Amino acid sequence: MTQPQVAPYGSWKSPISADLISTEGRRIIEAVADGEDIYWIEMRPAEGGRYVIVRRSPDGQTTDVILSPFNARTRVHEYGGAALIVSDGITYFSNYADQRFYCQTTGSEPQPVTPEADLRYADGIVDSKRNRVICVREDHTDIKNEAINALVAIPLNGTADEQVLVSGNDFYSSPRLNPDGTGLAWMTWHHPNMPWDGAELWVGEINADGSLGLTECVAGGVDESIFQPEWSPDGTLHFVSDRTDWWNLYRHQAGSVEPLCEMEAEFGRPQWIFGMSTYRFVSANQIICTYTQDGVWHLASFDTVTRKLDQIETPYTSITNLQAILGGVMFIASSSTESASIVRFDLATRRFEVLCRTSEINIDAGYFSPPQAIEFPTEGGLSAHAFFYPPQNRDYTAPAEDLPPLLVISHGGPTSATSTALDLEIQYWTSRGIAVLDVNYGGSSGYGRAYRQRLNGQWGIVDVDDCVNGALYLAEKGYVDANRLAIRGGSAGGYTTLSALTFRDIFKAGASYYGISDLEAMTSDTHKFESRYLDSLIGPYPEEQARYRERSPIHFTDRLSCPLILFQGLEDKVVPPNQAEMMVEALHAKGLPVAYVPFEGEQHGFRRSENIRRSLEAELYFYGKVFGFVPADRVEPVMIENLA
Repeated sequence: MTQPQVAPYGSWKSPISADLISTEGRRIIEAVADGEDIYWIEMRPAEGGRYVIVRRSPDGQTTDVILSPFNARTRVHEYGGAALIVSDGITYFSNYADQRFYCQTTGSEPQPVTPEADLRYADGIVDSKRNRVICVREDHTDIKNEAINALVAIPLNGTADEQVLVSGNDFYSSPRLNPDGTGLAWMTWHHPNMPWDGAELWVGEINADGSLGLTECVAGGVDESIFQPEWSPDGTLHFVSDRTDWWNLYRHQAGSVEPLCEMEAEFGRPQWIFGMSTYRFVSANQIICTYTQDGVWHLASFDTVTRKLDQIETPYTSITNLQAILGGVMFIASSSTESASIVRFDLATRRFEVLCRTSEINIDAGYFSPPQAIEFPTEGGLSAHAFFYPPQNRDYTAPAEDLPPLLVISHGGPTSATSTALDLEIQYWTSRGIAVLDVNYGGSSGYGRAYRQRLNGQWGIVDVDDCVNGALYLAEKGYVDANRLAIRGGSAGGYTTLSALTFRDIFKAGASYYGISDLEAMTSDTHKFESRYLDSLIGPYPEEQARYRERSPIHFTDRLSCPLILFQGLEDKVVPPNQAEMMVEALHAKGLPVAYVPFEGEQHGFRRSENIRRSLEAELYFYGKVFGFVPADRVEPVMIENLA
């Protein structure tokens, strides 16, 4: 075995290339079962970010169900989710280009079942008793006013118009039929709440004509978040609620709500997309569920009669999209060493089987940096959470006494969370000799409602403090170079990045991916789902206009003192391009080093392989120029204005 080569941090050569990440960047969006067949949607950067439906037959053969130009992606809430239903071999999906709902039978072309109009559909279920699909519809036909959300029934025989079942509230999700098709459960919430702030769970009887009769709110409210209503095989309604500060399992029967498994763990997630699931019934009294503690997801079996929770040992630390299938469950899983896969767990044999891998790369573990969960002190005598990834490359070591640069990652959301799932982008940095701190700042999910609410009224303060204090904690421990601290983030994480660079002087460089620079602009120039999100994070507008301006980096560019690179999709409807362009203009006028990399055709989050590759390489080139190292990679330079 050869001795590692001595080379400066940041200059190490790595097999985890930007080209590899962009071509291996296939993502499983969601998966469903239909009998013994498994279907999923995968995002393919090599096809321009197209969302393709794939079917896996019992013999392990996979085939694409829809061909180009069809693209199974819904824009309800802009973030989408639950764009696919499969029932008795028939595929139903939302198509991205026209947002119409399509039906496809084996061997035929997809056929639209909704009209040509500015309507969007998501989160559907098949009501086979009445030959229809019940789903969420978002109506954008009135361009002068806010979109109108409702639960509707779409007839599948084309003989009748869509039937509105429930309307009048701001948002709806999760329509779920009871086993005999006589009742419907659903979630709803109102501005200014997001679903993780407060939501209601309703049930209604279905009349002979398919409309809803008597309806009743059975749980939830403005201060209680509901997640994933689910009927047991015997017709008892179950759901997840955070009424005791943690998202735990409950059921509703005999007119009352009963806790099933109270523990300091999260059985729910913030509902940024439709169709999220953390538990399923595999028999009348047995639930297979997932929950998270300290940033790690676990799999368990829960008996609804004995109330006993038995953990199932798995090799995975991140589990999403849990679905019941014949003989067990399937889910999307990953760990710190394995990329995301669709995995089946067989109840009889207790074995795991990988049905589909998002990546077939074979890289030696010596190039991977395992995450280290850390808890560090922050403002107000509190502590915050993060995962630390020290530099790791089996072929290299740094000169004695050298300390590595640190790249702090502020995740998006901000009501979201980072995890220990293998992220090749993180390993891209660590295998080149750059340490990474992936921060679950106050406001992140997975640590209870109180931790999640730390950000209420404090966005731009708590998140920034936690990112700063995490970096200082590592520097004080002697793990990283205090003079080479950088921060990066996308969307809301981009806002945290811009705020940290503007209102603090700890970081020496930053990278903002479609980040928010002007909070006031977000009150009028964004989509319906998030249009009142800032009421809780900042305060009601315009009553708190002064606070919006005080927290907006664009108004305080005079405080910036370090280089910045910005990446932006020019078709972004969540954070419009003018947010980045205003920041670039201000930095240029001040004479600070600044680079701007816009991408035609990209929206909120980059999906095209060439753009994923370009952004990573440009960011590496930028840090090399700022921190004084020469990357081993031969990358296309990026124009950095005002760089001496």
